[in-house]
Amino acid sequence: MPTISPASSERSADMTPLCELRDIRVAFGGLHAVDGVSIDLFPGEVVALVGGNGAGKSTLVHTLSGAHPADSGEIFINGERVVIHNPRDARLHGVEVIYQKLALADNIDAAANVFLGRELRTRTGSLDDEAMASATQKVMQRLNPRFRNLKTAVRSLSGGQRQSVAIARAVHFNARILIMDEPTAALGPAETSQVRDLITQLKAEGIGIFLISHDIHDVFDLADRISVMLQGRLVGTVNKVDVSKDEVLAMIIAGKQPGEVSKEEIADLHAPAQHTAE
Repeated sequence: MPTISPASSERSADMTPLCELRDIRVAFGGLHAVDGVSIDLFPGEVVALVGGNGAGKSTLVHTLSGAHPADSGEIFINGERVVIHNPRDARLHGVEVIYQKLALADNIDAAANVFLGRELRTRTGSLDDEAMASATQKVMQRLNPRFRNLKTAVRSLSGGQRQSVAIARAVHFNARILIMDEPTAALGPAETSQVRDLITQLKAEGIGIFLISHDIHDVFDLADRISVMLQGRLVGTVNKVDVSKDEVLAMIIAGKQPGEVSKEEIADLHAPAQHTAE
């Protein structure tokens, strides 16, 4: 049976996580949306957070992004306890969210989107378009050297290029922890490959990523570890290399630990319409 643990066996035991969520609890009335969940994230790592609808994964990361504070529990960034009341607090601690809809302004170009709400200005108070374009070009050169559409309104960009812009915005403002919500949803194979390249580059820079995805194939392509939630609780966190897709599906659907699922149960997992992580 694979070992369920908060860290890879290859990782040093004394290595400090980039982010830790400890015993997080969130309730809405009598509903325990998140019930005592603890997960961690190390530099240069992708942790996929998966589960069916209502499992609590979005609510959990909302506590980190400041969208909804936890009722109890603790958040640690680089080993230090922090308090996150709102998205501004999260950004101050290097946490950024890349939403599925990307939150881009379609009518303006990449540089204007990167600096949207945080525009650079000249000494006279006018927008410093040249400085913003130069800074955007530099961050794009790191993330996606093939990006050549700095002056194009983002509505005309491909899905992969739009992801590049959203990620560039986060990285330029020193995000160290990214929450990525369904980053390849509705993308074609070429665009999906482009997003995977972006994630590889982010990992190389030591950025940690919480990946929310319903696509089990995406999860296995992109994640280093997989945290599975069911009905607000953490079923377990596994190293991707130690488990099969069937074992992860059994965790998602039945709350079964790796090694506990029978051949009959595996056959049931392959029934029609059960090939995603929901």
